[in-house]
Amino acid sequence: MNASGDGFSVLKWRIASALILITGAFLRLYDLGLVPFHHDEGVNGNFLVSLVREGRYTYDPQNYHGPTLYYFSAVIPWIVRFFGGKAAGDAYGLTTFNVRLVTAAFGVAPIWLALLLRKRLGAIAALSAAGLIAISPGAVYLSRYFIHESLFVFFGLAIVVAALKYYDSGNSVYLILAAISAALMTATKETWIINGPVLLIALATTSVYFRLRGSVGERAKQMLERFGGPVSLTTVALVAFAVFIIVNVLFYSSFFTNYPKGVADALSTLRFWSHRTREHEHPWWQYAYWLLQEEGLVLVLGGLGTLLAVWRADNRLAVFLSLWSFGLLAGYSIIGHFQDGQLIGYKTPWITLNFIVPLALIGGYALDSACQKLRKFEQPRLFIALAILIVASCGYQMISLNFVHYDDDQYVYVYAHTRRGLLSMLDEVDRIAKLLKTGNDTGVALVSPDYWPLPWYFRDYKRIGYYQQIVPTTEPIIIGSMAQAEQLKSTFGDRYQLVNSGLNEDGSYALRPGVDLLLYVRKDVAR
Repeated sequence: MNASGDGFSVLKWRIASALILITGAFLRLYDLGLVPFHHDEGVNGNFLVSLVREGRYTYDPQNYHGPTLYYFSAVIPWIVRFFGGKAAGDAYGLTTFNVRLVTAAFGVAPIWLALLLRKRLGAIAALSAAGLIAISPGAVYLSRYFIHESLFVFFGLAIVVAALKYYDSGNSVYLILAAISAALMTATKETWIINGPVLLIALATTSVYFRLRGSVGERAKQMLERFGGPVSLTTVALVAFAVFIIVNVLFYSSFFTNYPKGVADALSTLRFWSHRTREHEHPWWQYAYWLLQEEGLVLVLGGLGTLLAVWRADNRLAVFLSLWSFGLLAGYSIIGHFQDGQLIGYKTPWITLNFIVPLALIGGYALDSACQKLRKFEQPRLFIALAILIVASCGYQMISLNFVHYDDDQYVYVYAHTRRGLLSMLDEVDRIAKLLKTGNDTGVALVSPDYWPLPWYFRDYKRIGYYQQIVPTTEPIIIGSMAQAEQLKSTFGDRYQLVNSGLNEDGSYALRPGVDLLLYVRKDVAR
């Protein structure tokens, strides 16, 4: 018995879907603490520590993204503490695995959403899209990061899937779910101001494109009848809008503990963030270049799918996905300003996740079209060979990036990332603390101007000072930067000795490209 007339039995569909979901989940969850925290993860972790331990979070529109990441991520430590009290030695359940678990889960969720598009795209297209997302080098890497992007991208796709469900069924619950998804996307990151309009423009353009090919009046009448008439549709739309407002108010006001300031800050955030376009500056074509380097197959398949969808005009969703994916790429690429006759602007590699997911969906449509064509010519083995080639290529890049070269900045997604050698320094600090038998009461003077994500790793230390400059101190441990080497030696050389990392010739520990740290221990302790 076929599930929906596309050649797949219920059992085959479920097995194939389960295998893809399990693969995607395994790649995102396996050894989740392998990669050291990035600078931004350390900052996000600092907010989470306050929320979990003190129940305190206040949205700051000047420096940080929206609140959803912290509230969703706080659930895991709260549950762990409720049932077990401690997790891996952390009294609040704030382990690297627990913290990254939510972002990894949101990274798996788009795979599930892609599978829900089977009815619209076809079985092969949905499975192919889900598979491309599951093994995408960037989608895996960024889902293993404690940053906002995996939540943000999921909510964007959830809007589309929920809206389609509402269109197909007329069930108002799906429109409410679409409104909740839109609200959560808005409460996750201020770049909704790009994603939201692009989504609407893609929808409007798709509608115009297809209406020019048919009867506009008759189709509009049928739509109103499906949704229960104009009164019913208007009522449901107003309820959905009210839900959108309520969800945003709840999160930005920190569940009314920061009301009305948090709501006002949410409205002013775009003004603050408009100034950040002059940070992380790259030329307008940078995103396309990054995609070619790490997501070349997804980009090419997305491009082919777009050409097919627009030319054939046989699938509304495919045309919409084409406009949505390349609209996002264009929107993020042209944001910026002219300098020396060139358009440059704010661009960071994690933004590419916004393009990877819709490109994978339209890439799935392209693969489905290829499969149908090869079936017509009775050459199904060629499609299997093509699928194996794609999996092998993407899989090799994914494993190399995520589990071997995860801190090598020659790779696109490794952007000013913390080096694995830092973990050796932290082990050394823990060793000294055990030697002193002072544990988390061990004094640490951190005089380096650059130190993130160290506050995350030192979150349990009670006597740590972040001075960002050389200061008088008698603490048993001092951490400075290589740029302060001479000053550190002249100031503390008679009382402290350098702990040689054995990793770098100068004895330093690499924090990230251009920043190396020096670890000094008081001589009476070193003995």
